[in-house]
Amino acid sequence: MGKEKIHINIVVIGHVDSGKSTTTGHLIYKCGGIDKRTIEKFEKEAQEMGKGSFKYAWVLDKLKAERERGITIDIALWKFETAKYYVTIIDAPGHRDFIKNMITGTSQSRFEEIKKEVSSYIKKIGYNPAAVAFVPISGWHGDNMLEHSEKMNWFKGWNVDRKEGKAEGRCLIEALDAILPPSRPTEKPLRLPLQSVEMHHEALQEAVPGDNVGFNVKNVSVKELRRGYVAGDSKNNPPKGAQDFLAQVIVLNHPGQISNGYTPVLDCHTAHIACKFAEIKEKCDRRTGKTTEENPKSIKSGDAAIVNLVPSKPMCVESFQEFPPLGRFAVRDMRQTVAVGVIKVRKEHHVMKKIVGSVIPKDASTGKVTKAAEKAQKKK
Repeated sequence: MGKEKIHINIVVIGHVDSGKSTTTGHLIYKCGGIDKRTIEKFEKEAQEMGKGSFKYAWVLDKLKAERERGITIDIALWKFETAKYYVTIIDAPGHRDFIKNMITGTSQSRFEEIKKEVSSYIKKIGYNPAAVAFVPISGWHGDNMLEHSEKMNWFKGWNVDRKEGKAEGRCLIEALDAILPPSRPTEKPLRLPLQSVEMHHEALQEAVPGDNVGFNVKNVSVKELRRGYVAGDSKNNPPKGAQDFLAQVIVLNHPGQISNGYTPVLDCHTAHIACKFAEIKEKCDRRTGKTTEENPKSIKSGDAAIVNLVPSKPMCVESFQEFPPLGRFAVRDMRQTVAVGVIKVRKEHHVMKKIVGSVIPKDASTGKVTKAAEKAQKKK
């Protein structure tokens, strides 16, 4: 695959059984690094299992199964190329609450319904729907994936309008090529979040921001490494753990009121750590950031607030302004994303040792230990 192309990572998200694996498998099959022999082998196995209609999803399922059993697979199997980009697919599980009442069908009215619902959802978390391409496709038949399909003549094409300019097209692959790659702060000190700790060997000439790579480490025991740690240059502003940090949080979906003391789990880069809402300092306008209420007793779905967060152990994070990938997070509780946020200011904890008297993860309203936080605590 062409090394001169820019590397981007894409996450395929959606409701369980909405066709994520089929769509992804189809893209990898048509544009990716899977050889014909492998595809034929997977297709034959799918037929023998009576799952011939799932042959594209079977590609993904087989790769997942092999990975889960610890079998080393070629990372190229998870990649494909467009005319402009070198794309890596990042696996994501199905989200039961992403789009309610998911049904099949490719009618224009259904497309408009989904577009309206998803637009409303992404607007809540700060995206401009006008800058997002919506394309109706068939992950199985391939309609509108690589070229415009006559079966959906009602679809006249997608268009996006953003500050960098306008773009338009008629199929999914064109929409992928219209993605603007994120800015890479390559002039800043190194930050490299650890995703997993394993052992395998494959030579690589170089790695650039956006690549998913592995490397060997010396003089460090595997027992000392954990997912969520961040590597850096010890002589150039090395990463440090934060004992607490100030963040702007937007509550998306919480059934009650969130008060001081609420302790869910934060997912920030590859870290998964219980974090306490130590102090809700102010409510603010989501768009302007202006304060609307100081020291509120609680916040609820739809509110934006400035909150002081205290992790149960030192957490390596950065301000969103300095290092965006290490400065944004999702708040998880009750097996769903209840809020999202960005880090404004962090307080350093120079010595990476366990904090004495770690946070007891409790629900703000009941005082009970939240299950998500309890699970994260056990992994410490």
